[in-house]
Amino acid sequence: MERNARIYVAGHNGMVGSAILRKLKAEGFTQLIGRSSKELDLRDQLTVQKFFKEYKPEYVFMAAAKVGGILANDTYPADFLYDNLMIECNVIHNAYSHQVKKLLFLGSSCIYPKFAAQPITEESLLSGYLEKTNEAYAIAKIAGLKLCQAYHKQYGCRFISAMPTNMYGYGDNYHPQNAHVLPALIRRFHEAKVEAKNEVVIWGTGSPLREFMFSDDLAEACYYLMEHYEDYSLINIGTGEEISILDLAQMVKTIVGFKGAIHFDKSKPDGTPRKLMDSTKLRQLGYAHKVKLKEGITLTYQDFLNNVYTKVA
Repeated sequence: MERNARIYVAGHNGMVGSAILRKLKAEGFTQLIGRSSKELDLRDQLTVQKFFKEYKPEYVFMAAAKVGGILANDTYPADFLYDNLMIECNVIHNAYSHQVKKLLFLGSSCIYPKFAAQPITEESLLSGYLEKTNEAYAIAKIAGLKLCQAYHKQYGCRFISAMPTNMYGYGDNYHPQNAHVLPALIRRFHEAKVEAKNEVVIWGTGSPLREFMFSDDLAEACYYLMEHYEDYSLINIGTGEEISILDLAQMVKTIVGFKGAIHFDKSKPDGTPRKLMDSTKLRQLGYAHKVKLKEGITLTYQDFLNNVYTKVA
């Protein structure tokens, strides 16, 4: 990408989008475009069309999405399916209509079957049933990557799709009901410490295995793919390292400094039992993550203290 190219980062205020924006600024790009959801409703076809016509982005990082944890996905399936389908269709189609040079679409590891062989390869897509609690979100993301492939096949568009593992980092969502597991644990343990509680209750058994990647590492990977990847097929972005929810909770507890006990509510769902991405394709391209989990959680907790907890306390 040329340093003076017009680059649109959809979802630039979110955790992933803001990390991509930081990376592009650090690399010296000078014409970066970002619009908040209040300024630009990506669900509105006409509004998105006018935006592309006016600003003429040459490259697009598609990081905009309606996201949430197990509870949010299970409670609002219509919202997750409709909003994400509209966002994807409008941005991808207008990228085609306005001759965008290249687009990177970001999906999610939840697109893969619940019981996919581990570690999960890109070929596992559509080979089995999805996890029910986030089926709507997964179907929307599958539709988005298939739409990119369709424009690639039919019109030769340089639209690529990447599937990140579970993300965390600066600017994460700490909503008490709708957050993903890692930021939810950070907030819960911190509030328990401040309130001098004796225990923290966590959903499920603690046995599921999860893979986590720091948001700035994902941004590095996205930039790397825009520079080096042209393939029609999707590509996984992950660390290749996994941890149980029990061990994750203990790690967060230690970093936060909570002294009480951990109790698992086994009446609540676990979600997918194991979800480790096979990122061999990405490593063979020459990219590897840098930030280890303990270091990343420590950085994220400090960001929570500096920029989040002061607002919600």
